[in-house]
Parts: sequence; structure tokens; C-alpha cells
Amino acid sequence: MEQVFKQLFYLINTVTLNNLLLRKDICSLSTGMQLRYNINQLEEWLHEKNMQQSGAAATLEPLIQVAQLLQLKKKTLQDAMAICSLCTSLTMQQVVKILTLYTPVNEFEERVTVDFIRNIQMHFENRDDPLQLLLDTKYLFPVFFRYSPSSINLDSICVPACLNLEFLKKV
Repeated sequence: MEQVFKQLFYLINTVTLNNLLLRKDICSLSTGMQLRYNINQLEEWLHEKNMQQSGAAATLEPLIQVAQLLQLKKKTLQDAMAICSLCTSLTMQQVVKILTLYTPVNEFEERVTVDFIRNIQMHFENRDDPLQLLLDTKYLFPVFFRYSPSSINLDSICVPACLNLEFLKKV
């Protein structure tokens, strides 16, 4: 079950993040707040089901960082440094794209300036990020089956002749 929910949470993360990176109308402060609330609900559900060790919550880390990015101030050099230290699971291309698409929903918010985005890019220059914007929605985590040895001695098993398994030989 833990492996299934890890894969499911990864899919939630990738589809949501890819939609944010492709749609200007949803990159806003209110979306960041809604995302953070929804992620908290998912994390609480994992806690209630005792699945904290499944790794499912860790797959949501990029989405958590995007939610925080949408909620942070985006004006000063200190804000740029805070964003760069916060966004460790996101590539520079993803951060810049989110900031470029950021759309204020009310008069108290402002668009992100080109100078601020350049500051972000300068801070990210030292990182070795892959050149990817969208996440791979088809990625599958490896499945692990726990081995539990049988208490039955295999030497004592007799294969019935009616099964027509003559190729099986006792060694």
C-alpha cells in the first residue's frame, strides 16, 4: 500500500506542477495558499494512516516549494536569496517560469519584475540543474516485494503427476 500511495502522490505532484508551469491564470498568491492547504490535508491523511515512512510525502516536496514560492515576497535581493535557498527541489527553469507566469489577483500584489528574475538567475548559476521544465508523469518507482522465507521444507513437497510437470526434477 505504501508503494502505491508513493506513486499516487508523485503523480499528484507532477500533474499539478506541470499545470502550474503551463497556465498563467493559476500562478497567484491565492493558488499558493490553496495548494499549501491541500498538501497539508494530504500529509495529515498520511499521518492518520501511519504511512509517514512510505516516502509519499517526500514526493510532494517540489509542490510544497512552489506553494511557498507563490506566497513569498518577490521584491528585494534578500527575497531572491530566500527563494534560492528555499527552492532546492526545483530547477532554475521552473522557478523562473513560475515567477514569469505569476499573476496578481488584487491591487495589493505586484507583478514580478524582470530585475528580480535576473537576480534569481544569477543566484542559481552555481547550481547544476538539469535542463528540464516539466516533470515526467510516466516515471514509475521500482516496486519492492518483501521476502518472507517459507517454513516448509521444499524437499518434502511431492508434485502430483496430474499436473504434468515432468520437467521438474528433484535434485
